[in-house]
Amino acid sequence: MRKLATILIVVAGLSGSAGSSRPASPPLVVTGRPTFFVSGHGWGHGLGLSQYGAYGYALHGWAYDRILAHYFPGTTLGRAPLTRVRVLVSDGAKRVAISSKLPFQVLDATGSSYTLPAGSYTVGASFKRAPDGSPPGTKPQPLLYPLEFRAGSGALALNGRGYRGSLRVIRNGSALRVVDVVGLEQYLRGVVPSEMPQTWASEALKAQAVAARSYALSHLRPAAAFDVYPDTRDQVYLGIPHEAAPTTAAVKATAGQVLLYRGTVAETFFFSSSGGRTASLQDLYPASPPIPYLVSVPDPYDSISPYHDWGPYALTPRRLARALKAPGRLLDVQTLAGPSGRVRSVLATGSRGQVSVTGAELRSALGLRSTWFEVGVLALGEPAAPVTYGTRALLFGTARGVSSVGLQDLGPDGSWQTVATLNPRGGTVSPWVKPAAPVRYRLVVGPIASASVFVPVAPRVGLQVPNDLSGFWGTVLPAAAGDTVRIQRQAGSGWRTLARAKTDLDGHFTVPVTVAPGTYRARAFAPGFSPGFSPPLAVTG
Repeated sequence: MRKLATILIVVAGLSGSAGSSRPASPPLVVTGRPTFFVSGHGWGHGLGLSQYGAYGYALHGWAYDRILAHYFPGTTLGRAPLTRVRVLVSDGAKRVAISSKLPFQVLDATGSSYTLPAGSYTVGASFKRAPDGSPPGTKPQPLLYPLEFRAGSGALALNGRGYRGSLRVIRNGSALRVVDVVGLEQYLRGVVPSEMPQTWASEALKAQAVAARSYALSHLRPAAAFDVYPDTRDQVYLGIPHEAAPTTAAVKATAGQVLLYRGTVAETFFFSSSGGRTASLQDLYPASPPIPYLVSVPDPYDSISPYHDWGPYALTPRRLARALKAPGRLLDVQTLAGPSGRVRSVLATGSRGQVSVTGAELRSALGLRSTWFEVGVLALGEPAAPVTYGTRALLFGTARGVSSVGLQDLGPDGSWQTVATLNPRGGTVSPWVKPAAPVRYRLVVGPIASASVFVPVAPRVGLQVPNDLSGFWGTVLPAAAGDTVRIQRQAGSGWRTLARAKTDLDGHFTVPVTVAPGTYRARAFAPGFSPGFSPPLAVTG
């Protein structure tokens, strides 16, 4: 995956910092205690050639030139203006080992050449040799840096890894910097199989070879001691041990070819997987001047990628708050995406205010595969009062970042069962529930579940008085024998218990007592249920 080295230099100051604040605005409303998760698409920055997408196009019969024209519209194939590159293969070591299985040479800064027999040589702050042809016993003298080790009939190796070309050793203070000065085509033999699996279709490998060649030449550092890094700061270059016949064939088949835009080598960024659409430069850096060939294009055959879609993955509020530098307890997170789906900014609402970070900053802080992601929120609110048995109640919840979500209840055996599938509208859900007993509910999407909420249920109680006012009778549902019922009379702002009764198997109860005028109710108690109350009953005599 390529890092956008050149572009970052131009626009890094435009992206904002992780702690940049926004003007105060009302907190976003999330019903209940939030559970956060993240899901997304693709792997990499998303700009330029999608490697899995190119593989998919090759499997569908596309030739490499057509693949490149799709990902870099407006470019044309041309000839490479240079044939050699300088690759930084080691930096900062106190000493290195340079070897060859056949005799080779070393040149010092004066241009003097010294023959080295086959073998391994340790090079440190000083490297001593006697001039070729010196009499036996001549004392070796330190050579003047930089040194250049040139291969004879066999390749050179640095610390046991073989490289084509020559190895230039530069003394940088007390440390050494080793640069592989190598032909462009030989360099690509070590790049292409390091960036794309050698088993992939040949047209995809050819597209990768042209993109890698163009990338190298469009990112040279003429004023520096080397042109390109050997890792994801530029392109991964693993030398001779990683070379493979299929990728070498792709390099040879496209020898010297680069992509040009108006006569200049194009910046051919590439990455692993697009998720279905590549990004434009403005998607990633809105303030950057446009580059006509770095635009968003559809990438349907990226569907073969194992990273086409990923997640959802749970995020603890503490980890997410730390990544966002949210002020106080994290209450909500919302994302703002560009046209290709890549997140431009993330707004976090904490208990003490709001803060905004860029999508790239949150990707880095959480280690996400791309900036095409969404932070989802699941939360379910508790009902304001117990649900009366036999009636429905409306729950309110938040379900953001998902197209559908399951509503589950906790069964008597301790297992969760899905009772409904909900389609959020505006990031909210409002399910009706009709519990037969006190129960816990939660929202779920895949392996992610919200915090559960307890929904209490109260018995349904009916109270009646016969015409002769000879007592009370009624029913408690759900029916069970032995539930306690209290007959209460209103006394001012409170209620006073006058009598008690027990229910029979059918939930019926009777209280034989003379009923005086007043307002009465029955209060029922059932194991595990909240207290249930009958509607007030006015007796006038």
